[in-house]
Amino acid sequence: MSDPNKAAIAAEKEALNLKLPPIVRPPEDIGVDTPAQSKLLSYRRSKEQQKTINQLVIEGAKRNLDRTLGKRTPSSPEPDYPPTMTSEIKKKAFNYIYLKQCVESSPIVPIQQEWLDHMLMLVPESLKEGKEQEELVQSLINEVSRDFEKSMKRYLVRSVLVRPDINWLEDEGGPIPESPVGLDYSKPWHSNYLQTRNQILANLHIVHPTMKMLLDLGYTTFANTVLLDLTGIRGKGPIDCESLRNDLSIQARKAEEKIMNTWYPKVINLFTKKEALEGIKPEKLDAFYNCVSTLMSNQLKDLLKRTVEGFVKLFDPEDQRRLPIFKMELTFDDDKMEFYPTFQDLEDVVFGLVERIAEALQNVQTVPSWLSGTSTPVNLDTELPEHVLQWALDKLKVAVHRNLEGARKHYETYVEKYSWLIDGTAVKLIETFQAEDHTFDEYTKFIGKFFNLASEIMLLPQWVHFPMVRLDCEDLKTGLTNKARTFANMLLNDIASKHRKENENICSEFEAVKEHALKVPETTEEMMELISYVEKARTVGIQELVSRIKESKRRMSYFLDVFLFPPEDLALNSAVLMWPWKINPIFDENDELIENAKHRKENELIAKREKLILEVEKESRRMEEFAEFAELDRMQQYVTDVRQLQKRIQESEEAVQFINKEEELFKWELTKYPELDKLKVNIEPYQKFFNLVLKWQRTEKRWMDGGFLDLNGEAMETDVEEFSREIFKTLKFFQTKQKKELQEKRKAAKRRSLEEEKLEEEPKENPTITMCTTVMEQIKVFKDYIPTVSILCNPGMRARHWKQLSEIVGYDLTPDSGTTLRKILKLNLAPYLDKFEVISAGASKEFSLEKAMHTMMGTWDDIAFHISLYRDTGVCILSSVDEIQALLDDQIIKTQTMRGSPFIKPFEKEIKAWEDRLIRIQETIDEWLKVQAHWLYLEPIFCSEDIMQQMPEEGRQFQTVDRHWRDIMKFCAKDPKVLAATSLTGLLEKLQNCNELLEKIMKGLNAYLEKKRLFFPRSRCRGKVAHSSRRFDASKYS
Repeated sequence: MSDPNKAAIAAEKEALNLKLPPIVRPPEDIGVDTPAQSKLLSYRRSKEQQKTINQLVIEGAKRNLDRTLGKRTPSSPEPDYPPTMTSEIKKKAFNYIYLKQCVESSPIVPIQQEWLDHMLMLVPESLKEGKEQEELVQSLINEVSRDFEKSMKRYLVRSVLVRPDINWLEDEGGPIPESPVGLDYSKPWHSNYLQTRNQILANLHIVHPTMKMLLDLGYTTFANTVLLDLTGIRGKGPIDCESLRNDLSIQARKAEEKIMNTWYPKVINLFTKKEALEGIKPEKLDAFYNCVSTLMSNQLKDLLKRTVEGFVKLFDPEDQRRLPIFKMELTFDDDKMEFYPTFQDLEDVVFGLVERIAEALQNVQTVPSWLSGTSTPVNLDTELPEHVLQWALDKLKVAVHRNLEGARKHYETYVEKYSWLIDGTAVKLIETFQAEDHTFDEYTKFIGKFFNLASEIMLLPQWVHFPMVRLDCEDLKTGLTNKARTFANMLLNDIASKHRKENENICSEFEAVKEHALKVPETTEEMMELISYVEKARTVGIQELVSRIKESKRRMSYFLDVFLFPPEDLALNSAVLMWPWKINPIFDENDELIENAKHRKENELIAKREKLILEVEKESRRMEEFAEFAELDRMQQYVTDVRQLQKRIQESEEAVQFINKEEELFKWELTKYPELDKLKVNIEPYQKFFNLVLKWQRTEKRWMDGGFLDLNGEAMETDVEEFSREIFKTLKFFQTKQKKELQEKRKAAKRRSLEEEKLEEEPKENPTITMCTTVMEQIKVFKDYIPTVSILCNPGMRARHWKQLSEIVGYDLTPDSGTTLRKILKLNLAPYLDKFEVISAGASKEFSLEKAMHTMMGTWDDIAFHISLYRDTGVCILSSVDEIQALLDDQIIKTQTMRGSPFIKPFEKEIKAWEDRLIRIQETIDEWLKVQAHWLYLEPIFCSEDIMQQMPEEGRQFQTVDRHWRDIMKFCAKDPKVLAATSLTGLLEKLQNCNELLEKIMKGLNAYLEKKRLFFPRSRCRGKVAHSSRRFDASKYS
């Protein structure tokens, strides 16, 4: 071995020596000097234990043998066979029979009930109903069970024994296995037994003296030792889970260190002696050390197991004197009631301690690993069996849950009584309460419930003791109490806000009264309203406010006990209480203000009445001036003057209304102004007359100097008549008025009896009546011009007519843009009017015919074909063309009638072209409908491939028609209006060509069908064609 390796091994051993305590060598003077000492040294307790164990094993084996033999059926005594029957073959047979009976008498595992249930599930329920069926099923189950037992016994015999090849042995139900599957008792085995026993003795290391010393050392060390000292845990009182885990973890670590510092060095010291391996062959050395490792592992596992069992016993429900007491709290956090630590945390701590015990002593090196000093140590297998850990966890889980049940019920009591505070119920209850209209007393009663609940929670005990738990409820109590008080404060803030708002309203109403009472009125109406307002405020308003202040004072007395007002609320409360003493001086100041305003407004009203009287007098004098207006050329100025006077009269009326209103407010007698009403009545005729004359002047100028061709004789005649009637009415009105005024003056003169005053024999000429007469004369003169306008301004007059008129007078009369009625009248055309009238009448009739023709053409602008898709062909077809055909017939007749008129000559070509087009459209539609009817009949027929093959010529012709038809309908679908759809070039000829082809197709189809009928009376083809032709009724679309 190289020096580096030696150095590494030496360093490793040195490190191991540092980990383990030094091995104490026995002193050399110890020897077997005395018999007593020799006997003491030769004594081994393991020998005594081994003897005891062997004796117990032998006694147990005897008891089991007696029990087994007692269950077996006693075999019949062997018959006394003659010597001739004791051959070797017979001995083998009898020996086989005996052994077979022994094997068959062994207990057999019965068939599993699960298998039987599965078999029964395969049987229909109808076969299992009824008493007889149940008995049959039970008998079949018994039979299956017996067959299973027989099969198992036969299999057991075959797997244990080999049947000898003897013919007279009974058949066992099946062929004999080709190779032995059990023990062949026909061959000798005693020598093998001896060989095996010697081999076991050579390899059984447990009886080696060193092993007995190892056992004795383990018994001495671990007999009364456990890893954890669990006594007195309950005596420590309530303890935290973490504290218990830390304390027991420290104990386990210290106990582990103690074992590694005491027991393990002794074990190593034991195997460093020379006599430790005495009698062990080199090739058996690994097996020997394996035995040592197994023995050490079992000792350590037993220690861990006893520790786990001791820990589990702490939680024994039958003995709670050793049960630890854990500290637990009921906490309130984030509106949740919870345990701290939680039940799961507590359970995890208890389970963790079991796992901590199981983790102890897991790094103990094997003896050969420590002695060899290898770099990779090999540890003993000291892991507890899984079933032990599972047993401990199950027992602890049940015990922990049982001991936590009391704490859980106490928690559920809190949940049952107070969970409504935190689960949203209380919030909804408060929101519902706040949404409703409640009085202050109802609020205080509801708030009192929450305060009482808070007091009730605080009186609950802080600690509750259970066998395994001391439950601290202080945090939960505090949280629930604060929650209840929070809800109470929410309601308090709500009613405090309402109280604040009510106080603000009271103060604002007092402020409004103050502001209104001290405001100087601008008008009399405002002054009267202020007087009424203050009077009402003194009597009713202040009393209501005082009662509201008393209610506010009662609320304040409640709030002082349960609510802390901020400074601004305290100031507001003080202001509310002081207002009744502050309002009276304001009312006194208002009285003085009203008295001054009343005196001032009365003076203003008197001044306004006097001013109005002067204004009415001025308007009367202005009104008298209208009777002197006599110049028609100044009519525009007259109209303006009348409008200005009417505006002043309107303003005076508004002033009267204002004065009367003020007088009514002051409760004075209302002043009447009859002169103003008289002015309104008298000015109305002048206003109408002046406006009418002005309108006539403007209209006459427009007619005389406007565009001549824009004139309309009929409308002009109507307007002139209207002007004449209105002027006549006005003339009569003023004449009557003049007579009444004259009569009144004469009566007044007679009453005064003034002899010296001479009555006027004739009244002065009235300028207004004169103007009326003048306008009447103007209208009468203008009426003579109307025939000329009616003849020459006929809308039917065309250039040819003006040419004829020009030929009559001998010069060109054709009007242009500068032609006016005044110019025409200057031409003095009266001698020619009779001839002009004849030409104008002809022009009117020609115009009527032309207008009728254009009306007929315009009718077709909005008329369109009704089209619809035909099935799933994608082709459109015409429908509902009756109205179009009726319109065509009507217009063709009208057109022909118009052509017979003598006045149609100027546009005879147009009416002829329109007639031809209508006739062509009519023919086109007729051909169109014929093609459509045939196509609808033939399309389902020629869709069949059989028909196309049997009638190829007709099929090609139909394809041509179908192509044309689709093109026509596609064009029609783009613009279905009749004029546009029939404007396709060559449409009529194309449709006629299609009809000719369709007639040929129909002849060929009829001939084909007739031929088939003669040869095949019940021809399948005819049936198919007939069926196809019935698929669509073409008459509906024709």
